[in-house]
Amino acid sequence: MADSKLRPIAAPFVALGPTGVAVRDRLKVLTPEDEKVLRLVGTHLGSLASHDLKARCADGLEHDSDTWASRKRDLTAESSSRWAGSITKATHDQWALSRRCQLAHIQSLEAGIKTIAHRLSQPIGEKGTKRAPGGYRSKQEWHAKTRRLATLKDRLERERTDREAGVVHVVRGGKRLARNRHNLEAAQITETQWRERWEAERWFLAADGESGKRFGNETIRVSPEGEVSVKLPAPLAEYANAKHGRYVLAAKVSFPHRGTEWADRVEANRAVAYRIHLDVARGRWYLTASWTFPITRTIPFDAALAHGVIGVDTNADHLAAWRLDIHGNPCGEPRRFFYDLPGTAQHRDAQVRHALSRLLNWARSWGVKAIAVEDLDFQAEKTREKHGRKHRFRQLISAMPTGRLRARLTSMADQTGIAIIAVDPAYTSKWGAQHWQKPLTGKTRMTTRHDAASIAIGRRAQGHPIRRRMTPPPHDQSDCVGHRTVQADSEAPGREEPRPRVPGPRTRCVPLDAARTRATRTPKTVRDVRSDQVRVQDSLLLTD
Repeated sequence: MADSKLRPIAAPFVALGPTGVAVRDRLKVLTPEDEKVLRLVGTHLGSLASHDLKARCADGLEHDSDTWASRKRDLTAESSSRWAGSITKATHDQWALSRRCQLAHIQSLEAGIKTIAHRLSQPIGEKGTKRAPGGYRSKQEWHAKTRRLATLKDRLERERTDREAGVVHVVRGGKRLARNRHNLEAAQITETQWRERWEAERWFLAADGESGKRFGNETIRVSPEGEVSVKLPAPLAEYANAKHGRYVLAAKVSFPHRGTEWADRVEANRAVAYRIHLDVARGRWYLTASWTFPITRTIPFDAALAHGVIGVDTNADHLAAWRLDIHGNPCGEPRRFFYDLPGTAQHRDAQVRHALSRLLNWARSWGVKAIAVEDLDFQAEKTREKHGRKHRFRQLISAMPTGRLRARLTSMADQTGIAIIAVDPAYTSKWGAQHWQKPLTGKTRMTTRHDAASIAIGRRAQGHPIRRRMTPPPHDQSDCVGHRTVQADSEAPGREEPRPRVPGPRTRCVPLDAARTRATRTPKTVRDVRSDQVRVQDSLLLTD
């Protein structure tokens, strides 16, 4: 592990806790009039949001606070000042997100061009190494890649030109849904169904909260009793059924999850943001409440590891976990928490939450206060230029829920008082299998490569080397070099120490009482140090 060619290993760190929370509840027993008003408000505000996004994209890099204020004044006349503020802020966030995605796309194109150019420079059929790919297999593949290289260069030039000019490409409603309009049979939906989904996705029914205002939000207000009221835009004021141009819905919400925390914020008039949306497939309306809070103060690193750690190796279909004591020794049996990711986004999210719930319950049952996970990022590993024909491997790493799992685990662990330690993923699987898989495999237990990797992850979080022992080269048969392991502390009972001195010979052919017998036996011969002669000593000299 001291190879100079290995990349440096980043130090582990305690991941920060969540900075916000979002809870959702269904709007039940809505009347036809309620649904009509919500559709009208969503359509009207969605149209304003589309025009505002178009104006923001046209400004590009020339945008400043004055243009922002001008856009907000124009929207205020068509809605209200608070609706205008929510729309302009959402537009700004959407444009900033598009810029970040544009930069990530440019970096991906640059990585692909670099890989293809390197492989094209190699002779055809040249084998690659672990650190650099080789040449292409045939002339046909080499020719195809030259054409792809030209295509990627054109795309990169176009993206760089757009970025320098501040041009972004945004589709309200989603690019995938927009493309489905031309492939209805492949999407298995009708034109009417697509139209309903398209219109619902382009609605705008979201309002930011404001501390100090009644119930934390003046635009979409929810009382502690669950009554929901919406401030209608100026052109739709005729549909109001309450004072000050508000419309009160017949449905009430309760927020079973974190309802007490939400009620405390509402009663204290602290900011709460709300969003109303329609699930077209189910025909159900939902209300999502979200708020932020200061970053949770993380547990000190040493305190988190005071009761050991659980190392977790993330895989495409399960989490491999093993509990380690404070010295880095695996305890008990490994655990695996399976999940099934194929399916809808809701199904995948539920599977991840269920697996993490079982993992946290297991950690809590042992009193462990830290869980070590790899700080994985496969964005640069999923390109077709890097893995080429390995379609199944690319699909495998694409299916691993690294980002979703890390965000979910951090949020769920914060409620249980368990710290999440992120470690560098370099060589954990390779070194874990090299040093731990075989020693922990027995007649009744088959240790997998993933189980061994979880031990490597846990030991790296504790600051221990991954290998089982750091045995220095001995000077001779005795332990002159001192302590020989990194598992145990110098004060830990039962640690491995230099062997104690046992009187007697170090051979198995001598009986156990040889030391006692030899202590009372008189040697028959004595070698003279001054010569090589051997003299026999008379036994009578030892008598009185």
